[in-house]
Amino acid sequence: MGKYFLQRLLGVIPLLFVVSVLVFMFIHLIPGDPARLVAGKDATLEEINGIREQLGLNLPLWQQYIHYMGNLLQGNLGHSLRSGLPVSDMLKSRFMPTIILTFVSMGWALVMGLLVGIISAVNRNKWQDRAGMLTAISGISVPGFWLGLVLIQIFSVELGWFPTGGVDSWSSYVLPSITLGAGIMSMLARYSRSSMLETMREDYIRTGRAKGLREFVVVGRHALRNSLIQVVTVAGLQFGFLLGGSVMVETVFSIPGLGRLLVDSIAFRDYTVIQALLLMFATQFILINLIVDMLYGVLNPKIRYASK
Repeated sequence: MGKYFLQRLLGVIPLLFVVSVLVFMFIHLIPGDPARLVAGKDATLEEINGIREQLGLNLPLWQQYIHYMGNLLQGNLGHSLRSGLPVSDMLKSRFMPTIILTFVSMGWALVMGLLVGIISAVNRNKWQDRAGMLTAISGISVPGFWLGLVLIQIFSVELGWFPTGGVDSWSSYVLPSITLGAGIMSMLARYSRSSMLETMREDYIRTGRAKGLREFVVVGRHALRNSLIQVVTVAGLQFGFLLGGSVMVETVFSIPGLGRLLVDSIAFRDYTVIQALLLMFATQFILINLIVDMLYGVLNPKIRYASK
């Protein structure tokens, strides 16, 4: 198991390097001049050139990248062009709302998605199956921003059960987590159903039933575990997307998280903050995929043995 983990970890290092290069180049391809943004509208050409030299923008790209990586390895993400605050401090202040929202959304979506998928598979072509798949199709089809606005109108404005925005208490995360996790739950329900149906056709499932094992044991211990690899793949990918894809939900519900910070930074052309956020989202996505690879080895020992 340790060798399997080490192989996957070593494979992540060159990928992180490629991501850092792509993010750096992408930021420099965005139209606009950061030096002019910092200097202001009424700045003279001499002032703009002085700021460009101060920021190191007059250097060749390869020198700028080396300087950028040197600061990055020391934990220095630079300073915001808009506010002048350290980017690392800005990310820290916005990190927890996004993480809480992501984990709450993924938690209920994973539990409900698996539950709906298993019930639908066990009761194939019955009313439970039709109701579960109708729920899944509805969750995928409904646009997230529309669902969020409808939930605000019903449960915040009319009933007054939950706040319309902000993160003042635990109740502030209820409506945003439903909005963010609805599509994920629906997707997991469909994948878990199809995976369970495929697994339940296997010979060892029929053998277990022939031996007189209870249906709960056959489904829970044998069918479910062997169906989880496909579900874990989808859940891992969607969890990575949730971390970087909470922009819409945080905007609708006025949550001061990383997604909202990205929107504001793009609006004000705050390149250093944008660069740090893109690099963070990409790194999180890569690390989540590493965790998914490790779960493969836990769920199916054949995978880690095959890698030797």
